[in-house]
Amino acid sequence: MDDLARLLAAHPFLDGLGRAHHAVLVGCTKNVRFQPGQFLLREGEEARTFYLLRAGRASLEVHVPGRGAVRVETVGAGDVLGLSWTRLDGADPSLPPRVHLDARALDPVVALALDGACLYRKMEADHELGYVLMKRLLALTYHRLERVRLQRLDVYKASP
Repeated sequence: MDDLARLLAAHPFLDGLGRAHHAVLVGCTKNVRFQPGQFLLREGEEARTFYLLRAGRASLEVHVPGRGAVRVETVGAGDVLGLSWTRLDGADPSLPPRVHLDARALDPVVALALDGACLYRKMEADHELGYVLMKRLLALTYHRLERVRLQRLDVYKASP
């Protein structure tokens, strides 16, 4: 357990979180590994896991009819993956959240996998923890949307 708490504390997403909060998160966390080509997430499956990447890179892909998998982003050590469990999209709470894209390991990936349902319960039980994590998740979501906006500008700036 101490090892997981130490690994959680070392991840940039949880930087500055107190020891007590790291100790709470340990109960939702396991260390996982993926080989190149393995999927961390599959579009359409139930969103259950939030990953804190420790090593390696993963490709975020969408399926485009007639073209197959198209990479939209690459994430690596220090990044997070799997935001769909948060229900920030305002979806019907009676329906399980779904993953919106594929995430495939490009290299051997080492990550901390947090069970989304467990994490949600911990955040509900400890509103201070919930507030801190939601602020970080919201900032992360904003930065990802900003990157997508810049990518779209790049796509549309092609010759007139």
